Amino acid sequence: MDAFTAAGVETPRLDAEVLIADALGVSREAFVLEPALPISPAASRLLSERIRRRVAREPVAYILGVKGFRRLVLQVDSRVLIPRPETELLVEVALELPRGSRVHDVGTGSGAVALALRDERPDLAVSASDASAHAVAVASANGLSDAVVQRGLPPGEYDMVVANLPYVREDEWAGLAPEIRLYEPRDALVSGLDGLDGIRALIAQAAPGTPIALEHAPGQTAAIKELLRAPRVYPDLAGLPRVTAGEAP
Repeated sequence: MDAFTAAGVETPRLDAEVLIADALGVSREAFVLEPALPISPAASRLLSERIRRRVAREPVAYILGVKGFRRLVLQVDSRVLIPRPETELLVEVALELPRGSRVHDVGTGSGAVALALRDERPDLAVSASDASAHAVAVASANGLSDAVVQRGLPPGEYDMVVANLPYVREDEWAGLAPEIRLYEPRDALVSGLDGLDGIRALIAQAAPGTPIALEHAPGQTAAIKELLRAPRVYPDLAGLPRVTAGEAP
């Protein structure tokens, strides 16, 4: 834990507990209750390598190769963004749809949003796409192989399009945490001078009247409201505007 603190890791104790517990093959809760569990030579070697990677600021999710998202555990690596809690709001918005609705997830990455919707609303017809072939491969491995394609928004009629597209401004990149800047795919994060190039392109692709729900930075809310008809803003758990839903003009 001291090594993580010295390296500037934000949550040194949590990260240490997660990595040690996984190396031991037990839950974090079990390790916390019994921290003196014996460590085999193989587990010690594995843990040493994982500590080295975390000290280099590689995210825990990439080190373990998995990340929890709602009720799912997804495979993740540096080809895709690590699913984040705020993105669950996109799922919550789509869960409000009537039975049998057609939902398409643009920029699916690991497939988190599309797979969560399939898991929680099996009545929905869920499909997905991503411009990155690497992301399509990861989403397929997570269980979307029957419904994910490499492109932007495929032609078709949808009851809702959901999207967590890149929305970081070019000038913000250098100031991001090392875990993001050194390891996560830049193309999945940065989108032009104001961060909205990808969002504008998606809205332009959508047929007029198509319902769209977009994740974005709180400071982009006003700009995105201008891009959609009848916009509705949804706050995240911190009370910040995080998703705006409306119709393509």
